[in-house]
Amino acid sequence: MRIKHLKVENFKSLVEFELPLAKFNCLVGLNGSGKSTVLQFFDFLSQQFRGNLDDWLSKRQWKASDINSKLIRKNNIDFEVSLLHEDVEIKWSVSFNRQALRCTSERITWNDNLILRVEDGKYTIWALNKQERKLPVTIPFEYQGSLLSQIKESQLTSEIIELKRFFKGLHSLDLLAPELLRQRTRDTNNSSNNSLGLGGERLSAFLYEISETKRDEILGKLSQAYPQLKQFNVSKMAYGWKKITFQEKFTNTELNTEARHIADGFLRMLAVFSQLSQEQSFLLFDEIENGINPELIEFLIDSLVEAIPQILVTTHSPMVLNYLEDNVAIEGVIYLYKKPNGATQAVRFFDIPSMREKLTVMGPGEVYEDTLLTKLYEEISMLNNSR
Repeated sequence: MRIKHLKVENFKSLVEFELPLAKFNCLVGLNGSGKSTVLQFFDFLSQQFRGNLDDWLSKRQWKASDINSKLIRKNNIDFEVSLLHEDVEIKWSVSFNRQALRCTSERITWNDNLILRVEDGKYTIWALNKQERKLPVTIPFEYQGSLLSQIKESQLTSEIIELKRFFKGLHSLDLLAPELLRQRTRDTNNSSNNSLGLGGERLSAFLYEISETKRDEILGKLSQAYPQLKQFNVSKMAYGWKKITFQEKFTNTELNTEARHIADGFLRMLAVFSQLSQEQSFLLFDEIENGINPELIEFLIDSLVEAIPQILVTTHSPMVLNYLEDNVAIEGVIYLYKKPNGATQAVRFFDIPSMREKLTVMGPGEVYEDTLLTKLYEEISMLNNSR
């Protein structure tokens, strides 16, 4: 299952926003164009199936009023996610009430068959291809996010369970920060979440909880980029604190170094491969090149393109694009820009005629570097007006 298209109305700068998606996706654009907002929205999507939006807002240090757009006068956040599962078209359409912090209206269709409807405080679930008449059930409890965050799987159809698991397997590391990756961790309460946390703050606990086989897989990937790395260990200290120690070998000298003394780029690579080691559906990383040695960017990007989950990254680096095959770049490089009214818009970068023409003689990154982004809006406007 993967997301192929997204429509959003009234989430921060996302107004009349549409985003096409491939398996590997890379958002580019000027500072302030809305790249971070798009990543935040995907995390918001996933949170609908976990519930507890209060906690999610608190972790981001936001208030409920921070997530709706200041560009239009509207209370609810409306969105539609289109997915593809083998040859099946799935749509999840939602109206999210910011005051109640819940989806007050939801519809899920599976190949145009309605299998869930939530409206007016009631819900109806249909088995696939069995659209018999059913009386809506009154929702007898309070909840946040999607109604599906609170209904037991025994009451759901297999299709709805599959969709729910997809979104719970969506993880955003858009706040990944070396100072958080370095810290010792005691918390293990989120182990079922399969995530390092928004900023990577759970890294040491995460690595402590996973199997030795998984740790060996991560070590194998890291060793391809850092041949001097021979081992890393996660130990439990007093009061449940966990710390990571790395063993490196230089000629005849072995060094054991705690994470708090390790370089930023190495820790970011560790975080990426740690998160990739788990079963999940969609991963998001902000400014993927940050802190990474240019010689290792190709290795990192190849690993992400080949990864099993759907991937979305943002970048300001032409180098990242140059390591993409043309067909991957054509499908997955998305240019974000803002209209004069401040609304974020998205277009496949190589759907812009001048960009596609340049791609015949240049690499994807060379095209990006050769383009004056401040002038690109004029060509996009002309293209939109001609349709």
